Amino acid sequence: MATQKLSTLQEAVQTLIHDGDSVALEGFTHLIPSAAGHEIIRQKKRDLTLIRMTPDLIYDMIIGMGGASRLVFSWGGNPGVGSIHRFRDAIERCWPQPLAIEEHSHADMAARYQAGASGLPFAVMRGYVGSDLPRHNPNIRFIECPFTGERLACTPAINPDVAVIHAQKADRKGNVLISGIVGVQKEVVLAARRSIVTVEEIVDDIQDHAQMNSVVLPGWVLSAVCHVPGGAHPSYAHGYYKRDNAFYKAWDAIARDRDTFLAWMDKHVMGTADFAGFCRSVAAEGLIGTLPEELCR
Repeated sequence: MATQKLSTLQEAVQTLIHDGDSVALEGFTHLIPSAAGHEIIRQKKRDLTLIRMTPDLIYDMIIGMGGASRLVFSWGGNPGVGSIHRFRDAIERCWPQPLAIEEHSHADMAARYQAGASGLPFAVMRGYVGSDLPRHNPNIRFIECPFTGERLACTPAINPDVAVIHAQKADRKGNVLISGIVGVQKEVVLAARRSIVTVEEIVDDIQDHAQMNSVVLPGWVLSAVCHVPGGAHPSYAHGYYKRDNAFYKAWDAIARDRDTFLAWMDKHVMGTADFAGFCRSVAAEGLIGTLPEELCR
């Protein structure tokens, strides 16, 4: 029964992500689920509410290809470089379509995921003191603590229709191992109604590989596990490959112009069958510098 969790990424996206869904592709600094984002674009999923603490390149791609109608987030940009231009174009000029936004703080987004994972209706925190965000976001409200009388901020729990993450390993029973910086991957999976995990490697038994402070997600909380080596590129996967800084810099010029962006996406994402094909396509133009050579041949 558990082995039925193992799936191709194409099948998982087709089966588990539907037009109009709320989808959270999470990963902090590393293990960003880029391959899954590409597959969402290939399958032309539409009217998605995208949720992410730090939307960067992969959300820039989905937004620019017309897949999103709403974004819930706490910061957006090309980390270490600057703006994400397709995101800005959607906000400022409604291209390729209007994009509604709901902005929160980092701490708030993390607390909302935790509330969703815990089965609670809302998150409570000391926050937004001196901030003007509550004036622009009606989902940021305040309550009085029944014990101390303190004024506290509260926001609704996040329970995405689908959570998508990348991890290092999974075993044949569908259990997943995450190590390094874990961000909110555990919380978003536990909060979501359905979940897709892409992994670098399939092993026989995850317990043989678990290290101190690593996170193990049991197969029974996951909907699909997909073997996609390199699937976090251009972010890094701790223990497998480094962050591809050159790719982040190159993206600034690629995404700045609409026609350049569309031509690049048509060639490298829409024009390839899967993430392995994408890697070969961009490697031929010298745009991948950190993945193992065998993934780019």
